[in-house]
Amino acid sequence: MALTYLITGGAGFIGRHLCRALLARGDEVRVIDNLHAQVHGGGKPSFLQDVRFFHGDIRDADLLAQALVGVDGVFHLAAEVGVGQSMYEVGRYIGVNDLGTAILLERLIRAPVQRLVVASSMSVYGEGAYCNDAGERVIGARRGERGWWDPTGHDGGKLTPIPTDETKPVELASIYALTKYCQERSCMMVAPAYGMQAVALRLFNVFGPGQALSNPYTGVLANFGARLRNRQGPLVFEDGQQKRDFVHVRDVARAFCLAMDRQEAAGHVINIGSGQAYTIAGVAASLAAAMGVPDLRPQILGKARAGDIRHCFADITKAHALLDYAPSALLQDSFQEIVAWILETEANDGGELAKQQLEMRGLVA
Repeated sequence: MALTYLITGGAGFIGRHLCRALLARGDEVRVIDNLHAQVHGGGKPSFLQDVRFFHGDIRDADLLAQALVGVDGVFHLAAEVGVGQSMYEVGRYIGVNDLGTAILLERLIRAPVQRLVVASSMSVYGEGAYCNDAGERVIGARRGERGWWDPTGHDGGKLTPIPTDETKPVELASIYALTKYCQERSCMMVAPAYGMQAVALRLFNVFGPGQALSNPYTGVLANFGARLRNRQGPLVFEDGQQKRDFVHVRDVARAFCLAMDRQEAAGHVINIGSGQAYTIAGVAASLAAAMGVPDLRPQILGKARAGDIRHCFADITKAHALLDYAPSALLQDSFQEIVAWILETEANDGGELAKQQLEMRGLVA
């Protein structure tokens, strides 16, 4: 039997792929989104003609009430996204992400659904997991000095980054991370108190077609693509050897569907990544080669941004166990698809301006 789902922020990058996945299996989909110009460039995505669309802010309680009538489940994706920008547009990020979530929860108290799945973020971990030379799992910390980017143990000893699982303590390093943790915990706390099930997915670096190339605060791969499309080398902070996990957006959409459907997932926080670790400089060089411009080497800035972390990549054991999730498209096998998207999409490079915005506020050192 077809069910009805509301996706907050459903016109965004992940939301549109989730819409397609739900529609393909015969579900009815509703979307609420404000179509913010930073993400959408002032345009309305064509796929919205296939869903019931509510144009407005997540903080509009009356609009939410209309969108929630007769809904079986909610995917909560609406959020401002960007670690660097969150460190100076503090009110905007807290207002949309946390107040927006609070208003959604108040409306769900009045009109409960079966399940609420919220998009959390790997950023809540801060630094990922590490082990020392003895193989013991430890908490790593940066020295805070320029050039000393790799975390060390309390004794100053060298650490090795290892996959980060959900037991790793939260360590909030940016306003964005703070708001995502607040979104996650608010949903996991309020939903069961009113008879609803909740699941939080901690998403790692999502990539794929449909990402906003002209938004300098979006995913790193899209930023690199916009730079290369405009014949500029990608801007890479620190020394480029920081490691991240990149997960395809279609795998993320599938994970959301599984999180809504699988009974075993109720009440859990779950990593969604690829389980692979990639260096940022390596990703930039690989994308340049795939685009046929290997001469456009990454511009290694040798500076760190406030709120950034060094290494974090996912342990997806729990996702496999509870959701039967496994990535189907790894980054190294997806460059042809990414390049095709970049070349057919308008890309205004805002990377340099974004860097200047951070520098003028003393957030790069």
